[in-house]
Amino acid sequence: MITGMRSERFGKIELSDPRFERDNLRFLTFNSPALGRRGDVTLYIPSGRDTAADLPVVLLLHGVYCSHWAWAYKAGAHHIADDLIRLEQIPPMVMVMPSDGLWAEGSGYLRHAAADYERWIVEDVLDCVRECVPQISLRSHVFIAGLSMGGYAALRLSAKYPQIFKGASAHSAFVTLEVQRRLVTKELPFQPDQRDDGSVLFWMLQHRGQLPPTRFDCGTEDTFLEHNRSLSRELQAAGIPHRYEEYPGGHDWAYWSDRLPATLRFFASVLPSDGTSMPRQASERS
Repeated sequence: MITGMRSERFGKIELSDPRFERDNLRFLTFNSPALGRRGDVTLYIPSGRDTAADLPVVLLLHGVYCSHWAWAYKAGAHHIADDLIRLEQIPPMVMVMPSDGLWAEGSGYLRHAAADYERWIVEDVLDCVRECVPQISLRSHVFIAGLSMGGYAALRLSAKYPQIFKGASAHSAFVTLEVQRRLVTKELPFQPDQRDDGSVLFWMLQHRGQLPPTRFDCGTEDTFLEHNRSLSRELQAAGIPHRYEEYPGGHDWAYWSDRLPATLRFFASVLPSDGTSMPRQASERS
């Protein structure tokens, strides 16, 4: 059994012991060059897929105050994926649930003066997981999703790096840097590229012709409802295709757990029909 390995790039990588793992979850700790310290990741690897190759990857980002374990142990994301795979509503997927880097109440998954929380996600996490999980490779389709701060990052990073992500989904996202600044008690040392104002819309407009399929939703009792409505209006005015939906609910784990299936079905719907994934679907089931 392998519970640790050495990487030329990341040094000693620590993996949870398979004897003690449950519910298809694994846990990973490694030294991140982007952070300049260790980082943690929870992995969901569907059962019975030990010999599978090139499985799709879903990066699932948490919100403020939380960490890598939140999607699994506050929303049951792994159980949701198990059920959808069993019902053949989605193909087997690996879910990668990293911490945000654990700066103050939330890093925003942004590049800071002292650490690059953006590169932690788009480079280090993905590359390290590829080294540790034989079921995925550079050929795997990569998707990104998240809630609240994680939803903000999912929309922003998918637009900034459309060459990496094949689809994006967000639940209850805020869409401007000002909101992130209000949520943390320390001064946010954001280091922008070009004229980046930290908004979701900036990179969507910069890369409007290259964006991956994108959806987002918000609860009708959520404090960020108008943020989402405004973003949808701005995207419509710019002629940028997207799917925006509203459902009853607030800014809480009950809502996010209920909406995660829509995200996973959406990602399944945009996978190519290549014999290892489900056929392309016209629309998701809500």
